[in-house]
Amino acid sequence: FWMWVIAFLGSSSAIIEATLGQLYKETKEGEFRGGPAYYIEKGLNNKVFAWIFAIVTIVSTGFLLPSVQSNSIAVAVRSAFNISPIIIGIFISCILGIIIIGGVKRISKVAEFVVPFMAGLYILMAIVIIGLNFQEIPDVLRLILSSAFSTDATFGGIVGAAISWGVKRGIYSNEAGQGTAPHAAAAAQVAHPIKQGLVQGFSVYIDTLFVCTATAFMILFTGMYNVQTPDGAFIVNNIPGVAIGAEFTQYAVSAHFPILGSGFVAIALTLFAFTTIMAYYYIAESNLTFMLRSRRSALLLWGLRSMILCSVLIGCLTTAKMAWDLGDIGVGLMAWLNLVAIILLHNKVLLLFKDYEEQKKKGTDPVFDNTRYNIKNVSEWNK
Repeated sequence: FWMWVIAFLGSSSAIIEATLGQLYKETKEGEFRGGPAYYIEKGLNNKVFAWIFAIVTIVSTGFLLPSVQSNSIAVAVRSAFNISPIIIGIFISCILGIIIIGGVKRISKVAEFVVPFMAGLYILMAIVIIGLNFQEIPDVLRLILSSAFSTDATFGGIVGAAISWGVKRGIYSNEAGQGTAPHAAAAAQVAHPIKQGLVQGFSVYIDTLFVCTATAFMILFTGMYNVQTPDGAFIVNNIPGVAIGAEFTQYAVSAHFPILGSGFVAIALTLFAFTTIMAYYYIAESNLTFMLRSRRSALLLWGLRSMILCSVLIGCLTTAKMAWDLGDIGVGLMAWLNLVAIILLHNKVLLLFKDYEEQKKKGTDPVFDNTRYNIKNVSEWNK
């Protein structure tokens, strides 16, 4: 429930940050680069603040966050195929190393193929399972709402933890306000910055209200979940010995498809998580590029690559709790800095939104012309 709330509240911040990412983007080596560091420096004229964000983002996406994804891969693959985490970690690190050494263009080519394919299969599976359990949807919704507001005595006393968990996982899932999405938004080529902002805002609903909700329904339909208090005591222990994470989904899918369920989820999650790690590298490299500008440093670039590969390996070997704790630190640091920036710059987005709406009312396809507004430091929109 609280993830749904965050989706509705966070979509506006997603629109603002993506629009700013587009507005203040730059061209580097024939490719668009942008993100919070760029719009902080150009929009707020604050280089120190921009560098602080860039450094925090390099550490977060280069070390703190990848371990969450690799840990999820290791847990899912070990559960489905009984493969040692160290083997999984070495394999993932080798494949990732080959891709990131190929550069940003190779990352985009891999993602263009993998993401639509894996998303389509996962969504199809979710639709089938929801269809098979359609009559149970009212009961599941009742459970979600009663748990969120503690009207169910079973979950009473942990409503604060539920809110905290929902907020953290909601932001982690849809990235609204986190500061990672503007990097991808800046790479797009659109006629008006607001167009990319609206796409980003809509993606928050798709991610949380559709994909995450479908996953939750699959788990709740089958009862394949555990509930723990913050101190580790079990309130619900339906699947003993299984930690909170991807295995809930594997057990849920296996309940409907015993032969293929666990393996399918492991493969789908591996593809999801692996492309996310590639995106983290792209974000970290974008911020390193921002700090170096036109200079090139092979030492720093290889240092970044080594750091993310080490993070992936560590994530496969550590506990899920440790991986998520590191990830929460990274998300929190970036989000606080980014939210301050978008609050200070939101007036520029309102100006662009007014321009967009005026053109739509005239029946024209909105095209941003900066000569009408003379916004400073938006070189890509003065061409």
